[in-house]
Amino acid sequence: MDKKLLEELKTKLEKEKKELENNLKTFAKKDENLKDDWDTKFPNWGGETGGGALEKGADQVEQYGNMLSVEYSLETQLRDVNLALEKMKNGTYGKCENCDGEVPIERLKVFPAARLCLDCEKKRK
Repeated sequence: MDKKLLEELKTKLEKEKKELENNLKTFAKKDENLKDDWDTKFPNWGGETGGGALEKGADQVEQYGNMLSVEYSLETQLRDVNLALEKMKNGTYGKCENCDGEVPIERLKVFPAARLCLDCEKKRK
């Protein structure tokens, strides 16, 4: 892979990394103890009492539960991006993790964090 294309893909990955981290920061905080792990912030409804407060609390707990799946999805994408950037550093970027074949450049241009070639990706599903 030529250096110009590699730099373009690196720039794309770094931009995607920043976007993913910014999205996560809106509802989660980075876990300092675990690499690439984020924790969704649990809502704090202020200790109000009464029927309205109970409904408000239930809504916030439901929203928290929904955000956990969003957190997981964004974390997974972020891990793939970080892994791709690491592979660029150690010279293994563009190799299929399953068969060691080349991931097609066209695939990397569309999805720079791709870890598998198309054949291996199809077999996985």
